[in-house]
Amino acid sequence: MSRRGWLLFLALSVIWGLPYLFIKVAVAELDPTVVVWGRVALAAILLLPLAAYRGMLPRLRDVWVWVVIFAAVEIAVPFWTLSWAETRLSSSLAALLVAGVPIVSAILARLLGLDDRMTGMRVVGLAVGIVGVACLVGLDVRGAQWLAVAAVGVTVVGYALGPIIIATRLAGAPDMAVIAAALALNAVWYTPLAWIARPTAPVTGNAWAAVAVLGIVCTALAFIIFFALVTEVGPTRMTVITYLNPAVALLLGVVVLGEPVTTGLLVGFPLVLLGSWLATRRAPALEDEPHP
Repeated sequence: MSRRGWLLFLALSVIWGLPYLFIKVAVAELDPTVVVWGRVALAAILLLPLAAYRGMLPRLRDVWVWVVIFAAVEIAVPFWTLSWAETRLSSSLAALLVAGVPIVSAILARLLGLDDRMTGMRVVGLAVGIVGVACLVGLDVRGAQWLAVAAVGVTVVGYALGPIIIATRLAGAPDMAVIAAALALNAVWYTPLAWIARPTAPVTGNAWAAVAVLGIVCTALAFIIFFALVTEVGPTRMTVITYLNPAVALLLGVVVLGEPVTTGLLVGFPLVLLGSWLATRRAPALEDEPHP
């Protein structure tokens, strides 16, 4: 990997480890609906003109239905369920549960017939990952938090389905245009809901600043870096980020928010990451096969 590739990789690993911290700060004073609206609206304001300037938006004309579906599956539902879950769960636990996305992606790819190479090692990886999630949940979750865990589960499924939709239904569409349009759609959808849920009491600058960081840095800037990194190193090597940003989120939760390092985190986190890696790695014998 080039020096530029490493810089982009490290920047995105950190940036995508930040949302959990800033969501936690924002939902302490703002309704999750308002947080999501602020995030998507700010990102759309930045990315939509960029996509329009590059002449990408007209290329979505024939796939707009799938853009709408992607906007709902990847952003509208997961952003809200994650934000709501963090009103009840620590940012660290939420981040580590979301780290199970590769495991769910592997299962969905198999169920949808997109990947029939379910090797023994992948099965082991799925089993290890599921045990890791069980440790996270079983050792750290109490009482009313179970509903929040279910909400994170919805987020995980959405995050796993989104890339599948892009790969199977939006493969010919420019990624920047898809993301920009999806964010703009969500900004429109969430506007009336955010108005209803608007704060009635004074909100500190910390909460508004957290929303600004979520929209500008963790969404708009993150996607710009993401597309640059895909161009630089290719989509396959991008998956490594999945194993680094939860660690960033865990560190920030402990250091900045003072969240405890629990037994569930210590036991479950390594198992989830190991399981994700095993479940998504390609078998060596298959990697050398020619592709049509």
